Amino acid sequence: MDYMTLREAGEKWGISPRQINYYCSDGRIPGAEKMGRVWLIPKNAEKPIDRRFHKKVGDDK
Repeated sequence: MDYMTLREAGEKWGISPRQINYYCSDGRIPGAEKMGRVWLIPKNAEKPIDRRFHKKVGDDK
């Protein structure tokens, strides 16, 4: 299986490597593995949904 680093995933998904680190620590990226101090994320992994923002009822934007 091919893996990418936090930095590579950040560039692919348009978010910071630190945010991806939180996702990995929380178990929100399936298949992510920690090798020593480095997270390895499968290249085919999808970006997790950002739980910080909620869609308002009736808001179609």
